[in-house]
Amino acid sequence: MSIKHLSETLINQIAAGEVIERPASAVKELVENALDAGATRIEIATAGGGKALIRVTDNGSGMDAADLELSVRRHCTSKIDRSLDDIRTLGFRGEALPSIGSVARLAITSRPAGAGEGAQVTVTGGRPGGLRPAPANPGTVVEVRDLFFATPARLKFMKSERAEAAAITEVVRRMAIAFPAVRFVLSGADRTTTEFAATGEDRLARMAQVLGRDFRDNAIEIDAEREGVLLTGFAGLPTFHRGNSLHQYAFVNGRPVQDRQILSAIRAAYAETMPQGRHPVAVLSLTLDPHLVDVNVHPAKSDVRFRDPGLVRGLFVGAIREALARDGSRAATTGTGGLMRAFRPETARTAPWTAAASPSRPLGLGAEAFSPRPASAGPGFGETPQAGFSGIPPSARAAPASAETQNDPAIAHPLGAARAQIHENYIVAQTDDGLVIVDQHAAHERLVFEAMRAALNSRPLPAQGLLIPEVVDLPEEDCDRLAAHAAAFSRLGLGIERFGPGAIAVRETPAMLGEVDAAGLVRQLADELAAWDTADGLTGRLDHIAATMACHGSVRAGRRLKPEEMNALLRQMEATPGSGQCNHGRPTYIELKLSDIERLFGRS
Repeated sequence: MSIKHLSETLINQIAAGEVIERPASAVKELVENALDAGATRIEIATAGGGKALIRVTDNGSGMDAADLELSVRRHCTSKIDRSLDDIRTLGFRGEALPSIGSVARLAITSRPAGAGEGAQVTVTGGRPGGLRPAPANPGTVVEVRDLFFATPARLKFMKSERAEAAAITEVVRRMAIAFPAVRFVLSGADRTTTEFAATGEDRLARMAQVLGRDFRDNAIEIDAEREGVLLTGFAGLPTFHRGNSLHQYAFVNGRPVQDRQILSAIRAAYAETMPQGRHPVAVLSLTLDPHLVDVNVHPAKSDVRFRDPGLVRGLFVGAIREALARDGSRAATTGTGGLMRAFRPETARTAPWTAAASPSRPLGLGAEAFSPRPASAGPGFGETPQAGFSGIPPSARAAPASAETQNDPAIAHPLGAARAQIHENYIVAQTDDGLVIVDQHAAHERLVFEAMRAALNSRPLPAQGLLIPEVVDLPEEDCDRLAAHAAAFSRLGLGIERFGPGAIAVRETPAMLGEVDAAGLVRQLADELAAWDTADGLTGRLDHIAATMACHGSVRAGRRLKPEEMNALLRQMEATPGSGQCNHGRPTYIELKLSDIERLFGRS
């Protein structure tokens, strides 16, 4: 079989298979071109999920006739000259437009600012249609029709129009977060118009547009630097989580990326604070010297490679954990929203003590409601030995406000001063501007866990030696990865060493794990290292045991606490990082502002 030189059209179609995987890929490439051209307003219109029509209109610098003709030729670009070591633009390969033109009907109309008229170039299934004058506003309009008509086999692998439209929306959302100073408008016959108004330098305002207003109230600012690498952005509170990782946005030098290492670092940073199966919300931007990152890994440009991956991972994990330790103890506002909904007037109207339930007693309270409490019951915290409301459960009674209570200096603390314990599990505390309800078991569980973890991290963990070392056969590359992390494993109580080219000998296992399947543990760690270049699994198992021990060693629900015990718990929570959620990721307290309370009663 003789070797042949492929035609230019076939070469472009092969390239399109990598660059333009689906309509969303075409939108990404066209929006990147508009941003590189300095556009401040970008409009995207689609039809048929992008398969029938994609139109991207921008007010960027535009192209003259000569540049317009070159733009649809392969490897023609204005963004790099000789070197790939210093890429500062989103696009640079010069493949997007010719790739799109090889599989669709492409028309580009452009006019530079100050030019008297515009020009248009067309490409249909890889065949150029020539250049001609055309009326145009300053900027560029790129219109793609009948995507993949020239490669019908690709159309068979497209998803539904709804799914393709959703993928396009996600691309625009990511671009909108990365460039808050640009106005984005997404519209079309198959969707309602979505607009992201420009917010200038207010990145959090743009994030709120994309992720919802709740993100603004439940985000912690990240601002850290290590060896010239800068990490900025916002990370959600541990109690503000989602069911998938689609709400994690990462950017490298302004470029949206979906890098496994970054996602792994975010996961590790939240490891001890996130419920099983839940994912944090985060928008993080990494800025570093372009020479230290390779963005030319794949034609789609969504993967990157760092010269020092350990530095980048450590920066992500350390910065997020430091921010969570600093501000992560506050409760998510979504909990307050749930509490407000539970106290809606509609709920009150259905209560058994309403007038409807007892027409002859408008307040629903008879004389028996004021009968004295049996003396044998004895007073509890927040109760007095005098007569009270027998119709109210004893565990729900609270102390009356007094002058001494109102002047309690503990009210000035973030979690306030304890006022009552209800249902022998929930502490009600008064703050300067509202009240706080604390789950005493969940809160103390977190405090015990953090104390145990601090003890574990302060010294190497005890190891349990094996009478006979267990030899685990593994591929040589897995053995190399495990051996490289042997010192870190040793601090966690796992003693391993190389045993020939394709085996690992396990001599010690962490004492905390008790009887353990050493071979299974080592294989799991090897798989984790291969997938994520990290071995968080062992740490996670040890933390899980510590969390279990903390759960059983903490204050149980149903235990009545004294006032001083409650206040001591509140002060410990304020001083402990991550106390806003328990070891299982549930909130430990809910805060209700005085303005919220007044709104419930129609006073605001």
